[in-house]
Amino acid sequence: MRRGPRAVLALGLLFFRLAQANFAPHFFDNGVGSTNGNMALFSLPEDTPVGSHVYTLNGTDPEGDPVSYHISFDPSARNVFSVDPNFGSITLVEELDREREDEIEAIISISDGLNLVAEKVTILVTDANDEAPRFIQEPYIVQVPEDTPAGSSITKVRAVDRDTGSGGSVTYFLQNPHASKFAVDRHSGVLRLQAGASLDYEKARAHFITVVAKDGGGRLRGADVVFSATTTVTVNVEDVQDMAPVFVGTPYYGYVYEDTLPGSEVLTVVAMDGDRGKPNRILYRLVNGSDEAFEINETSGAISVMQSPAQLRREVYELHVQVIEVSSAGTPAAQAMVPVTIRIVDLNNHPPTFYGESGPQNRFELSMYEHPPQGEILRGLKITVNDSDQGANAKFNLRLVGPGGIFRVVPQTVLNEAQVTIIVENSAAIDFEKFKVLTFKLLAIEVNTPEKFSSTADVVIQLLDTNDNVPKFTSHYYIARIPENAPGGSNVVAVTAVDPDTGPWGEVKYSIYGSGADLFQIHPSSGIICTQPWASLDAEATARYHFYVKAEDMEGRYSLAEVFVTLLDVNDHYPQFGKSVQETTMVLGTPVKIEATDQDAEEPNNLVDYSITHAEPANVFDIDAHTGEIRLKNSIRSLDALHNITPSRGHMWSLEVQAKDRGSPSFSTTALLKIDIVDTEMLSRSPMAAFLMQTKDNPMKAVGVLAGIMAIIVAITVLISTATFWRNKKSNKVLPVRRVLRKRPSPAPRAIRIEWLKFRRTKAADRFVLREDRPNENRNNNSPGSALPPKAPAPPPPPSAAPSVGAAPWTVPTVSGSLAPLHAERSPKPKAVGSPAQSALVAELRQKFEKKNVHNKAYF
Repeated sequence: MRRGPRAVLALGLLFFRLAQANFAPHFFDNGVGSTNGNMALFSLPEDTPVGSHVYTLNGTDPEGDPVSYHISFDPSARNVFSVDPNFGSITLVEELDREREDEIEAIISISDGLNLVAEKVTILVTDANDEAPRFIQEPYIVQVPEDTPAGSSITKVRAVDRDTGSGGSVTYFLQNPHASKFAVDRHSGVLRLQAGASLDYEKARAHFITVVAKDGGGRLRGADVVFSATTTVTVNVEDVQDMAPVFVGTPYYGYVYEDTLPGSEVLTVVAMDGDRGKPNRILYRLVNGSDEAFEINETSGAISVMQSPAQLRREVYELHVQVIEVSSAGTPAAQAMVPVTIRIVDLNNHPPTFYGESGPQNRFELSMYEHPPQGEILRGLKITVNDSDQGANAKFNLRLVGPGGIFRVVPQTVLNEAQVTIIVENSAAIDFEKFKVLTFKLLAIEVNTPEKFSSTADVVIQLLDTNDNVPKFTSHYYIARIPENAPGGSNVVAVTAVDPDTGPWGEVKYSIYGSGADLFQIHPSSGIICTQPWASLDAEATARYHFYVKAEDMEGRYSLAEVFVTLLDVNDHYPQFGKSVQETTMVLGTPVKIEATDQDAEEPNNLVDYSITHAEPANVFDIDAHTGEIRLKNSIRSLDALHNITPSRGHMWSLEVQAKDRGSPSFSTTALLKIDIVDTEMLSRSPMAAFLMQTKDNPMKAVGVLAGIMAIIVAITVLISTATFWRNKKSNKVLPVRRVLRKRPSPAPRAIRIEWLKFRRTKAADRFVLREDRPNENRNNNSPGSALPPKAPAPPPPPSAAPSVGAAPWTVPTVSGSLAPLHAERSPKPKAVGSPAQSALVAELRQKFEKKNVHNKAYF
């Protein structure tokens, strides 16, 4: 059926309208207190931490399409929240402050991709106690008269807190109420003078009161907190006229001397108003006691003598001076009175004078022992000092002039006359060894006179010695060196101790003791230390000695010093070769090292140099003089080259090696060394031969290797047996005990089993045959099956010349014969089974191997 254009257009419009029928999404309204929905009536505390999840936008789409959420703010406002577009989670991103912004307007929207629904919401910011009280109208400074009645209001402080509720209420109190004359009203902040308290300008001109304002507390970030603030109120006290005049510089004393002229000023009295804030004018006058001999200036307070001193009838005048305040109105106000003493004195015309038992004296002597007790009085001195003047002219000071701190004089201030006492102040300084005689000057000098008359007297003290010193060594330790061959009674070192005391107290006696003092003795008077007559020193046995020396006086006072004696090494030992030097095997191209030791204690006596004294042939070997390494000459690089320069075709060479020390005189020792040279090709072709060559000088090494192999086999057997046992046990099967007996292997397998122990026929194997020495029968004649090792060769006779230094003849250790090259003709057959030496070594190792194998067969 064909459709016309109009039908097609109608069908398209139908589909378009169906597409336009998509319904818009909407939020859920979950009411007050809900944390999800459309944020209707949502509130948030201002102390909510930034980054907190505070709300979840929740809505739906009628068609079930996924929705997304958005939140926006006015461009002039802060972006306080952020929203997750997929889940609607709203997060706080800015700090809230209710005092600055108590509500937040935002536009939230939900969209299904085609439709967008937006709503304007208002979020209320609730209060938290995050504000502290703050005082206003600071600073608080008030002026208060000192006669303000108790309980009077002085000032009012005020603090505000921008929080609401209990957090915004403010109460007041003083920080230190018990030590204050003031009190503050708890609610109004009015500051008052406490009941019973008064202000006094003369005692305190200002008071500083600390007032604390505290809020009522509230919640902040989940905790109860209380904030407070402080301010200082300064109360300046104003002075009022309530104090009498006050005299300054009391008591008053004046002096009139014999040559004072009439009208001269004697002294001045000074008074001032007790009310120093607003002082009144002051007037002075004499009330009584002057007998017209004195007058006072009414404004300045200066008192003058009006008569000649010769006309004054009394030595002392007691005057009374009255001071009167004059108010601003000119009327007398408060008044006060003070006594003034004026003394008539003569001229100062007598100096202080020292007296002894027989009259005036200027030298006093005394003898005393050193180091008297602290505080002891020098009773042998009878000294009196006197000044014939009167009053201030007779006042003087006493002091000792000389070495300071040793004595002190009593009294130090004298009026007219006194008995002089000298007391020991520093007993340690009174030392006969430092001062035989102590000399001081006793000085008396007037104190308050312009003339400062003075006089002196010499005090001479002769000191007597006592035993107060310990002998002291000139050094805390002494170091001596002596040759080890020094004869008995040889001097080692001289020690010296000094006792500064005199007479018998200064005599010193020496002695030694300690674990290292047995071989030494000391002269009790001279301090010379020497060895015992029977002593024999040996630096190799004990190279250093350490002991103590004691210096003692007649009363047992002593001191100690340490003595260190070092024995100087003497070259008295010969170098000695080790036992392994007698014969050795050299692999072609590898050096052989010999070593000799010298038992001397020090260098260069124990340093050894090596040399070859005799060799056949002489052009084959070189030796390193310091290390003892023997190597072939550089021109010899193969056995063929070696055979070309030697008269015989053998492989054993004999060297006479000398070890010589570097001492003076020098000692030396020679030894005969036999070297068997082996080619490296032989060792590479026969590993067993190489192994036997390496262990020829040390058979125990081969035994140890075989024992290790057997131990490994035993361990493997034990492990297999243990595994089999546990496998059978776990299978819960009772198996019969079986013993497997194995027959001995046939000779052919046996030959195969020990094939690795045999030597292949090579030229190198021929060098292990034993040869006979004509002087000694040292060849091993045991059968191949015998387990006995070859006997040790007998040593040759000692060399003709050996160094001797007053001792028994020294025997040079040498070896005459053992392993050596075979000089007899070798067999023409190239494939012989093996040499006798090879067969003997193989047989010996095979027997040890089979003996250990027998024990292992019990496990199978």
